[in-house]
Amino acid sequence: MAFVDPSDPCVHCGFCLPTCASYRVLGTEMDSPRGRIHTLKAIEAGELEMDATVASHFDSCLGCFACVTACPSGVRYDQLIEATRPKLNQPEFRSSWQTSFRQLLLMVLPYPNRLRAVLQPLRAYAGTELQRFTRRTGLLRLLGPQLAAMEALLPPLPPEGFTDRFPRVNPAHGKQRGRVGLVLGCVQRCFDPGVNEATVAVLQANGFEVVIPADQGCCGAVSHHQGQLQQTQELASALVQSFSEEALDAVLVAASGCGHTMKAYGELLDGEDNFTAPVMDVHEFLANRGLSESFQQALRPLPCTVAYHDACHMIHGQGIAAQPRDLLRAIPQLRLKEATEAGVCCGSAGIYNLVQPDEAAELGQLKADDLSSTGAEIVASANIGCSLQLRRYLSQDGPKVEHPMELLARSAGVGPFSATPSKS
Repeated sequence: MAFVDPSDPCVHCGFCLPTCASYRVLGTEMDSPRGRIHTLKAIEAGELEMDATVASHFDSCLGCFACVTACPSGVRYDQLIEATRPKLNQPEFRSSWQTSFRQLLLMVLPYPNRLRAVLQPLRAYAGTELQRFTRRTGLLRLLGPQLAAMEALLPPLPPEGFTDRFPRVNPAHGKQRGRVGLVLGCVQRCFDPGVNEATVAVLQANGFEVVIPADQGCCGAVSHHQGQLQQTQELASALVQSFSEEALDAVLVAASGCGHTMKAYGELLDGEDNFTAPVMDVHEFLANRGLSESFQQALRPLPCTVAYHDACHMIHGQGIAAQPRDLLRAIPQLRLKEATEAGVCCGSAGIYNLVQPDEAAELGQLKADDLSSTGAEIVASANIGCSLQLRRYLSQDGPKVEHPMELLARSAGVGPFSATPSKS
């Protein structure tokens, strides 16, 4: 199977370089989209062999697709890297530790019950003084950079994250405008369950019945980003099956990494059954259908300054940028700020911040500094991986990270914010 079409339209103009997150921190041509395309062409021509050194330059790619947005020639680098990633999983291209660590992550993260089992003994540690002491002393660095990176991202673990409390059918409030399904996600339902609660509440308050199958699993995004096609197809097929008995207007998701993969099911499942309803990001859906008149009337002022963070799989992968901002602007007295480099990756990128912790750390700090420079009190992030990464690098007295659905729910006083809306 060819790595790349020799007639690929890349003219090596360099427009991709300033947008490329890996080039930003590594500064080498081989770690840029232009350099990787040149490498693929050399392999195809028989001038270069794929070995561990060459493969490492592809592993440094975050898959953020910013280069696709920037390219004036229309080069589909996203398709090139997606076709290349399965080839990188050969054992000779990575150390035994790197291979085992990735396998361990893919055995746990896409399976909520397994993830919860792993997290259960950490509930007495996460968010406590013991965790703060451990971080201050740097003890975990003795375990290696990957395990230290995992601990650094570990947030307090709310009890709601250890069980799915939604009924299968969550009725619309007021006049029903439609019926939608909601994918809860894996990491999001465990680490940030309030996002799903807020999303369901906002949809209900806007007149939508929300269907949440209890047996739904992972969408396959994590394995998809790692080039593990068989695992991705198995997870995708199972998720489609869990919604198969429902008549829906749309299948919604509140995490952009999940949404990007779910919108690719047509290709990933290779002609097998797909969702019978369109997959949409919840912001995309609400902006398209419009907030209901009663919901708009219920919105109360939130006098705060918010910087919206563009997740890569949202802005570059799905072309969604205006819709979340429009929804946030509907909140009275909310002031929206823009980061200077909104299109540059934060360093999360699936499991990139775990397998490439040094590069991810530099990108995370750059993004945190950029967002903090806006003077915002809150960073609105619509992707769980980004949210965890930003919380890791934003200073303790800096902006807090919330999902746009949480801000909408708070302003409307619904769901987890059913009490009087806060002014913070």
